[in-house]
Amino acid sequence: MQTIRNMFKQLNWANERILAHLRTQDNNEQAVRLFAHILRAEQVWLARLTGKDSSPIALWSDANLTDCSRWIEENKENFQAYLAAIEEGGSLDHVIEYKNQAGTSSYSTSVRDILTHVALHGQYHRGQINSMLRAAGGEPVSVDYIVFARED
Repeated sequence: MQTIRNMFKQLNWANERILAHLRTQDNNEQAVRLFAHILRAEQVWLARLTGKDSSPIALWSDANLTDCSRWIEENKENFQAYLAAIEEGGSLDHVIEYKNQAGTSSYSTSVRDILTHVALHGQYHRGQINSMLRAAGGEPVSVDYIVFARED
């Protein structure tokens, strides 16, 4: 459980760093759209983990950095509460039943695998955002886990 807790601490740290950097950038709508996707995907998975219907959550939407800032805080609080509930008697091995966003396919996945996916999914897309920043002539944001671990 400690590893998953650390992965989510790093996820929040990395989201905050990306947000702060995007606030200094001019007109990088593609990066903001991808960042919003990361945050909305976190919401989709949390809905599934808590037995809610995730279909109303648009994975791809037009959002701004104010939306992203709000979602970061909401996601952080909601995942902290979810992880605390697991520690108080839940199980990482519990299997969750859910449907894809289109509602056309059903899946069964362990809580452990879903939480691992959420952390890795965001890291993958933050790497893509960094590539966009570099292609636009900017500097990437250091969001590597080891940097987080050194600063934590």
